[in-house]
Amino acid sequence: MWMTNIVGLCLLALVASAEDVKLSTHATTLADKSANLAFSLYHTMAKEKDTENIIISPVVVASSLGLVALGGKASTASQVKTVLSADKLKDEHLHAGLSELLTEVSNAKTRNTTWKINNRLYGPSSVSFADEFVKNSKKHYNYDHSKINFRDKRSAVNSINEWAAKSTGGKLPEVTKDVQNPDGAMIVNAMFFKPHWEEKFHDKMVDTRGFLVTRSFTVGVPMMHRTGLYDFYEDTENKLFVLNMPLGQKQASMILIMPYHLEPLERLEKLLTRKQVDTWLSKMENRAVAISLPKISVEVSHNLQKHLAELGLTEAVDKAKADLSNISGKKDLYLSSVFHASALELDIEGNPYDTSIFGTEKLRNPKLFYVDHPFIFLVKDNKTNSILYIGRVVKPKGDKMRDEL
Repeated sequence: MWMTNIVGLCLLALVASAEDVKLSTHATTLADKSANLAFSLYHTMAKEKDTENIIISPVVVASSLGLVALGGKASTASQVKTVLSADKLKDEHLHAGLSELLTEVSNAKTRNTTWKINNRLYGPSSVSFADEFVKNSKKHYNYDHSKINFRDKRSAVNSINEWAAKSTGGKLPEVTKDVQNPDGAMIVNAMFFKPHWEEKFHDKMVDTRGFLVTRSFTVGVPMMHRTGLYDFYEDTENKLFVLNMPLGQKQASMILIMPYHLEPLERLEKLLTRKQVDTWLSKMENRAVAISLPKISVEVSHNLQKHLAELGLTEAVDKAKADLSNISGKKDLYLSSVFHASALELDIEGNPYDTSIFGTEKLRNPKLFYVDHPFIFLVKDNKTNSILYIGRVVKPKGDKMRDEL
């Protein structure tokens, strides 16, 4: 009997330790660096005038950069470390750390949130992928590989979009409308992210409301409502609200940043730094908040090639300078596109809410957080302090509503 008890205790200890595994110093460093990358990449993308909604996953971008380093040699590879501000890391620590970080934050069992991540490297028909590269890119970054005839544009586009749709359960129907540069390699990230709230919204409390895209354009969206206790901060100086909504097992949170009233987001974006977000979070108070949040699905595909080049990844994307010879054994490839595509779904689903606080003083005089105009969001991982997503919702899908005076 005593032997059975000891075995049982040992098993419990193993389970407990498995759930509380600490990240290596390399993974911790890269979590920190990818969080910095989040803001620099966001600001680079936000400068584009024709860009509306933005959804990027910095940890997935970092792992794609790791793939470039794996396939590259000399300065083509070392530029990845420069973009990540991780010049001091050895190559093996870079790959192992990025792999460990992504595995940790995307673990569906412990996170209780839907996050499908699918990665593929497309090469032209003429390329032969080196066995060592294929093995290591699968091992560290879970990348598939495919040869494709980029010269047959229609077939290539259909093939890429069909793969993305299938791998995300139909949530992401389109990554691109066109492919260019038939002699290049293409990275494609296809993702579906659906937060599972720590406290769900009530399924009966959903109605159609207006979302103000601009002063002259309003779309109708389903709006879900709930009142609960949340970490909340009102920045009266900068005229904005910040709300922290815990996800799943409270291992991550969605942070919403919204101006008081409808306005272009440029003013908020100028304030948006890692230090400023940390300041807002440090000033939060747990209090009653009445939330109205759009029940929407947003699909966005970004080609990050020129944005990463602006951040310092100049050689891999340059046909004349790229040395990606670890991919095929030849210096015959460059990075022609980096498609980073996500479907984000905000829904009512989550854990049962705490009914014991209903009708108590705790829920009296709630602050109103009514999301009916453009906002910025982050999904922050609490264990690693990495940023799983950063973005903005400017124009959700919906039917145009009649202009109101």
